[in-house]
Amino acid sequence: MIDQTHSPDLQSWVDSANQPDTEFPIQNLPWTTFRTRHSEKPTPGIAIGDQILNASAAFQIESVSAVMAQSRAQRVALRHTISEYLSNYRPQADQYLVPASKVDLQLPCAIGDYTDFYASIHHATNVGSMFRPDNPLLPNYKWIPIAYHGRASSIVISGTPIRRPHGQITQAPGGPPHFAPTARLDYELELGAFLGPGSPQGTPIPIAAAEDHLFGVCLLNDWSARDIQSWEYQPLGPFLAKNFATTISPFIITAEALEPFRRAPDPRTPGDPQPLDYLAQPTPGAFSITLEVWLKTPTMAAPTRISQSHFASLYWTLGQMIAHHASNGCPLKPGDLIGSGTVSGPDKENRGCLLELTWRGAEPLLLPNGETRQFLEDGDEVTLRGRCEAEGYRTIGLGSATGVLLS
Repeated sequence: MIDQTHSPDLQSWVDSANQPDTEFPIQNLPWTTFRTRHSEKPTPGIAIGDQILNASAAFQIESVSAVMAQSRAQRVALRHTISEYLSNYRPQADQYLVPASKVDLQLPCAIGDYTDFYASIHHATNVGSMFRPDNPLLPNYKWIPIAYHGRASSIVISGTPIRRPHGQITQAPGGPPHFAPTARLDYELELGAFLGPGSPQGTPIPIAAAEDHLFGVCLLNDWSARDIQSWEYQPLGPFLAKNFATTISPFIITAEALEPFRRAPDPRTPGDPQPLDYLAQPTPGAFSITLEVWLKTPTMAAPTRISQSHFASLYWTLGQMIAHHASNGCPLKPGDLIGSGTVSGPDKENRGCLLELTWRGAEPLLLPNGETRQFLEDGDEVTLRGRCEAEGYRTIGLGSATGVLLS
């Protein structure tokens, strides 16, 4: 799947796309949806350097959702067309460009359904150790990709302020609870995956074809109210502690752009069970994506990085998540979104949420200005960033996903 569109020598007539520090060189070509200051109509676009190419005007594409509904072969062909357009200038081609700084970026597509997985064994082990120190991982974890159904209506675009939610809270395991704003608001560093073209009801997606339904990825912050969560999650799992807000980045990095960064997942621990046949992925299903969390408090002049983790450390791949999701005949549709779950690694600096970094608040995080955090406070700004790197290829970025916590 690697072709001339991935060549590190390929350049664009859009000068900013050739700068070494750009997240969006011509090798990337992520999709987005935008509005100009003079129009209320949502328009599909492609990020190139510091510009957005109007895909509706240049290629008569009506929406990002329409591209998601295409087959993998059609999407590959479209990538070639876009790459050729942006690498070979023709008269008036630049009339379809608009500076990214002059548009309002929207949710990239209509999101019908949202499922959040729990695919990091490091995150699952850390959280399990806090509540079940003698038995951190439940017996099913190494056999099945665990997930819960989220709330698509509360997914918001980067830059949207986040309101502190109210809920039932108690300090005693047996209650009684009281209704109050959460005092333990947390972020979760995740990767989101948009799906397409999908499958009809009653038709599983075989693992060999699962990645044909992976349209692309974005950054995802699944905001979490830990004190509400700890009271409500038994016996059926997360609910109000999770569905008040989920922030995503505005750019979808396509599966085709990710091909040079494909790699084998981190090896499993000797003695771990092998995936069941319907989850046995025939190709290396992980990707070299570095993910970071940056925090800026109201008294800080600039944000500071508080954690860094790697997507390839997940126990389950995106292909396995897709195949498992559809294995019972659940229909998947273009624009459905799945979250990876918190991406954590083996070391403390790799922990993808404050619940882990502060070990449930017992080990406060010390910031460079002397402040400490157990959980987020009003005015704190959290930014997720990501990049893909591999020797011999152009580094590409994922943009950012930012949210400021309001009271």
